[in-house]
Amino acid sequence: MTFETSLYTIKSAIILDNEGKRLFAKYYKAPHSEVNDELLSSEKKQIAFESSLFKKTHKLNTDIILFENQIVVYREFADVIIYMTGDLNENETLLYNVLQGFIGALEIVLRNQLDKKSMQENYDLVVLAIDETVDDGIILETDPSVIASRVTKAPTEDVTNIKIDLSEKGFFNALNFAKKNISDRLQAL
Repeated sequence: MTFETSLYTIKSAIILDNEGKRLFAKYYKAPHSEVNDELLSSEKKQIAFESSLFKKTHKLNTDIILFENQIVVYREFADVIIYMTGDLNENETLLYNVLQGFIGALEIVLRNQLDKKSMQENYDLVVLAIDETVDDGIILETDPSVIASRVTKAPTEDVTNIKIDLSEKGFFNALNFAKKNISDRLQAL
């Protein structure tokens, strides 16, 4: 019996308050996985899973547990608990690094106020942080400063206001601009 260990996926990211109520939850089915997960089928099953997970982990002094055939890494704060879950064949160290990266990014973005109120007030930043950390279950980034910079950086240009001159003159201007940039780069070498 062989396990194919992948080092890059998670099954869910969950944030619960200190009463076990959902603040945020996102469940993933990895694109390369053919396993049919029952948690993806209904919100009722997800809430039941979250409730039993909270009962199992609340006020427990550990960082990692095996729960319902999943590896669960989590961290408890004053009034929130942040969980990352993965399959049994996942690398728990990597899951823990994802959790630490996400928490570190939240600390930067929320100015070290990891509590229920600040998460609810800045819910958009919390969602962006998880989306910059994980996409469709695949881990994108674990460095907190990189995640936080992607979340807080304002767009450099408004794409809707860019005007493109499609005339012959506009084409020649673009061609001259490209020539100048290429020649400048070649001279720099």
